[in-house]
Amino acid sequence: QVQLAESGGGLVQVGESLRLSCAVSGGTSSRYSVGWFRQAPGNEREFVQSITWNGSVRYAPAVKGRFTISRDSAKNTVHLQMDNLLPEDTAIYYCAVATSPRTILITSAQVDVWGQGAQVTVSS
Repeated sequence: QVQLAESGGGLVQVGESLRLSCAVSGGTSSRYSVGWFRQAPGNEREFVQSITWNGSVRYAPAVKGRFTISRDSAKNTVHLQMDNLLPEDTAIYYCAVATSPRTILITSAQVDVWGQGAQVTVSS
């Protein structure tokens, strides 16, 4: 049974950086599409970025050029490097996995396993 554990959230100022990490257990992360979603107060959970089993990346337009997803296969971990953070990036960030073969993860409906969430707050 796949389980996810996020780390790395926190409080930063506008323009600063954070790196979120998602440790995958109970499965090999490189076999799945792994991604990040976020949910701000009063908003629906939205897609941020994902990486497929073969390394292909998808991202939301709002984070283009600022966020970078990567996989460390040796540590079975996926990272989300967030640079030039803005107040509108404030949200709870969730790691997610789609375990169905050859899924390109871009919507919540495709997710089979969620992490517990990590708070990211960007102060102006």
